[in-house]
Amino acid sequence: MRVDEALIRSLTPQVIGVLVRRGADFAAAEDAVQDALVDAVRGWRDDPPRDPKGWLITVAWNRFLDATRADAARRRREDRAEEEPVAAPGVDDTLQLYFLCAHPSLTPSSAVALTLRAVGGLTTRQIAQAYLVPESTMAQRISRAKRTVSGVRFDQPGDVATVLRVLYLVFNEGYSGDVDLSAEAIRLTRQLAAAIDHPEVAGLLALMLLHHARRATRTAPDGGLVPLAEQDRSRWDTGMIAEGVEILQAALARDRLGEYQAQAAIAALHADAPTAAETDWPQIVEWYDELVRLTGSPVVRLNRAVAVGEADGPRAGLAALAELDASLPRHAAVAAYLHERDGDLATAARLYSEAARKAANVAERDHLVRQAARLNTDR
Repeated sequence: MRVDEALIRSLTPQVIGVLVRRGADFAAAEDAVQDALVDAVRGWRDDPPRDPKGWLITVAWNRFLDATRADAARRRREDRAEEEPVAAPGVDDTLQLYFLCAHPSLTPSSAVALTLRAVGGLTTRQIAQAYLVPESTMAQRISRAKRTVSGVRFDQPGDVATVLRVLYLVFNEGYSGDVDLSAEAIRLTRQLAAAIDHPEVAGLLALMLLHHARRATRTAPDGGLVPLAEQDRSRWDTGMIAEGVEILQAALARDRLGEYQAQAAIAALHADAPTAAETDWPQIVEWYDELVRLTGSPVVRLNRAVAVGEADGPRAGLAALAELDASLPRHAAVAAYLHERDGDLATAARLYSEAARKAANVAERDHLVRQAARLNTDR
């Protein structure tokens, strides 16, 4: 019999959370659960337990006790565990683990790695491959993160915004190695949405679904980037779009607007347009105005300039762009696009070349180089 990997991954954060609540520090709890998972993989093929979660809790707790037998605090921890039922009603251990892994004392990269390991149930090797770093480097990063959060007590409510930022970072990593981090982020955000009733959690889930629905059309067969306006909309996942819109509408109806809901609203307007020419750009500008009000982000202002250029013409977009710092990432690319729309092909070609030199990745650089070459050829 094959071990159910999905079940194992879903139970991992719950079991770690139980051990932490019983008194184990995070690093020791995570190590004990990993040992129990090894035992599960070896033993469940022939004799799967009737209660997989209970089995994992028992084995992991015993592994923890074995590892701390010489510790003077062992008796206190055992006494506390004996007084507590295995599954305390009303306590969401997975939710507690989300907050622990997104603790403010961690750097964003460490928080992401720890979330994927403890909440996502991924192996260190899988996380390292996804981030294109050596396994030893990722192991050190995760070990430092575990040491940082060990001993953290939850006597204050966790910060939902921090958890959402971590999940958003995971989603934006996309795909590399043998782990689809965008799909993993959606899975974890669904799990969080089931555990906590918060409109911004729903907004982030909607945003992820609406973006992920377009994934198959974002790159050409040769790996080149395909701009939104040129994507084959018949290949977008309409079921995923419908789900994202439904979740978003329910969140917006609660009248507690946040940045992820506003971003999702913009994505929904793009998804709703049958063609690029039919995009409701004036309404998108209005949503960007809300985002600017909520975040004050220069990157949001940059994207707003593009939307203004589509809604009111390229010169209006260039006027909005002129108010921003030219050193912003993608500033030159946006300026190139707007100058091209305005008919100034020489300036656009120069700016596309400049943007290519500043590109954050190879795919983006190659796309911008092609844009510059196209304009230089046309003139």
